Amino acid sequence: MFQYTQAQETISGKVVDKNNKPLEFALISWKDTEIGAEADAQGNFTLEFVPDAILQVSYVGFELMEISTFPNKENLIITLKSEQALDELVIKTTRKSTTRSHTSNTNTMTMNSAELLKAACCNLAESFETNPAIDVNFSDAISGSKQIKMLGLTSPYILIAEENIPTVRGASQAYGLSFVPGTWVESIQVTKGAGSVVNGFESISGQINTELIKPANDIPFYLNLFGSTDSRFEVNTHLNHKLNDKWSSTLFVHGNARVSKNDMNHDGFLDNPLGSQINVMNRWQYIDQENGLVAFLSARYMKDEKQTGEVDFDKKRDKGTTNLWGSEINTEKFDANAKIGYVFPDMPFQSIGWQNSFSYHNQKSYFGLNEYNISQRSFYSNLIFSSIISNTLHKFSTGLNFVYDNYGEDVFNYTAQNYDRTDNSVGAFFEYTYDNADNFALVLGGRVDNSNRLGLFVTPRLHLRYNPWEDAVIRASVGRGKRIANIFAENQYLFASSRQFNINYADGKAYHMDPEIAWNYGVSFSQGFHFLGKKAEIGFDFYRTDFQNQIVVDLDQSARTVDFYNLDGKSYANSFQVDLSYNLAKHLNLRAAYKYYDIKTTYKSGNLERPLQAKNRVFVNLEYQTHETDKGGSWKFDATWNWLGKQRLPYTGDNLAQNQLGQNTNPFSTINAQVTKIFSDRFEIYVGGENMTNYQQNRVILGADDPFGSNFDSTMIYAPIFGQMYYAGLRFKIK
Repeated sequence: MFQYTQAQETISGKVVDKNNKPLEFALISWKDTEIGAEADAQGNFTLEFVPDAILQVSYVGFELMEISTFPNKENLIITLKSEQALDELVIKTTRKSTTRSHTSNTNTMTMNSAELLKAACCNLAESFETNPAIDVNFSDAISGSKQIKMLGLTSPYILIAEENIPTVRGASQAYGLSFVPGTWVESIQVTKGAGSVVNGFESISGQINTELIKPANDIPFYLNLFGSTDSRFEVNTHLNHKLNDKWSSTLFVHGNARVSKNDMNHDGFLDNPLGSQINVMNRWQYIDQENGLVAFLSARYMKDEKQTGEVDFDKKRDKGTTNLWGSEINTEKFDANAKIGYVFPDMPFQSIGWQNSFSYHNQKSYFGLNEYNISQRSFYSNLIFSSIISNTLHKFSTGLNFVYDNYGEDVFNYTAQNYDRTDNSVGAFFEYTYDNADNFALVLGGRVDNSNRLGLFVTPRLHLRYNPWEDAVIRASVGRGKRIANIFAENQYLFASSRQFNINYADGKAYHMDPEIAWNYGVSFSQGFHFLGKKAEIGFDFYRTDFQNQIVVDLDQSARTVDFYNLDGKSYANSFQVDLSYNLAKHLNLRAAYKYYDIKTTYKSGNLERPLQAKNRVFVNLEYQTHETDKGGSWKFDATWNWLGKQRLPYTGDNLAQNQLGQNTNPFSTINAQVTKIFSDRFEIYVGGENMTNYQQNRVILGADDPFGSNFDSTMIYAPIFGQMYYAGLRFKIK
């Protein structure tokens, strides 16, 4: 239905018998190719789509089915006929939880739900601990929220979408990833480099697209309970109902709370905020395969409250005073969206889709005596038409989209200032794809947008793929991105310091500064092979981001200020990664990666490395699963080791001697691990630990003894604060 995803085009569905019972682990493959997949325990599957090929579906004891026409590529229901007098033989294989296709036109890694279960994945921000493509920053000392980076650039430069609707943007940049529970996620596609023009003009370093669980494929009941030694508790539940053969609905409910105070480093400040979140979503799905119609409707409400600061801070008594330093970050969010897709019955290669989304985000917060409030009302609409030119070797997608954002923003940092504004843009795009269905593909896209703040501008993007020999792929990409930096929302952690915010005004229309513009270039190579009779894959990629203009966030002019100004000089980010995936033994898999970053910006004090960014990183992940019993029981073991090299620290020479830091941090490493006992396909328990090496940053908060003084700064976070953390939980399902 929606064929405009930046990742490869896919086909999905469910394999059942005549009684509509799921055929778990059915095999689905394209005839005369090596492209295939295995259905999960509910019979659901997702597979890369191969034009003009025949889809084969097989299951022991059932007749082989071949399908050559596809009125719809999503939510197919494939019913197999049973064979007679055939002895039962069950063959099961292990699916990879993270895959990278050799026929995808972009450098995309797909993480399925099995990958998200490897760690204490309580929200989307915590979903990338076992993925080498994403760097997860350690929680800051105040909000406790984790931020992510791709190609060495922070999340504002990544287009983060939910089912191809941009979501984490504007007011939600700082904490938006923590508002998506991990148990709601079906899969995540991580794409490095310039994204598709279909999804907008803001993508610079990459794209993360999250696919939520589809009501048509969901189980009747799911329950997840979680608790950890840092006093965090969580409950997730899904309730699904199939109204008829066309309508399905799922109610998702998530709640979490941290109820106890922790101060492991004894600096008088909480290591993690107290708080709670309630998050509810109702999602509906309509499927009419005969007429080629698919639709989704959803509504969601979220309320998140955080309180942090000094251990003895009492918000009723101390808020707005200099008795004790404290902070609250309270957010309410509502969103609703509707998507409808139509595949022309007589032309399965042709479709039209329309997405509409409304969201309201309201944050009230204070950090000591600094106050920051922001609200955002947004509307997004995207209409896309996809078809072919002459034959299926030549495809195109074209359409229109409209984005409206209304901001209410108040900042009190020494003086009160208001930054209310309205941003809107309308754009048209066209993307052409040539794929010879063998070893070469080209994706050429462009869009024209007219924005009330950015003016009229063009965004070009190009992707190339070449398969020189078996199991090898070379990719190249280049693209331009443009965005308005929301300087306060994206850097609000800096309010938790004594720094004064200075904006160097120019003639621009975004905080009186010009918008950010950057070009991203990238090449990658991957090769699958066998070593000692076991499967392996090695990959290399290099990406460079060149900023024509950037909003520089300067912490180096003085320890007393943070300065925002337009780039006057050069700013670039070079990223190199080599990764290896290897099946060491049966059920034992290794993933390892080395990453090198060269990121420099021209600041007013000179050309410097980006602060709090490790130039060298090493990632190693081991996973092992025992043989399944007759009832589906097994053990799973997973461990991840991360090593970070030294990082440059911002200038602190203005502070008193006891509140000054050196120029660089020391290298360090962390280990996360988890053990899962699966009793059956209905029930499992898990225990795990994070930062099991117990590494802790030595000095977390500068000037902690005088939080209203000029030396106070809680933003210099480069390593874990809390120390070791252990957790346990259970998952229960009714199928």
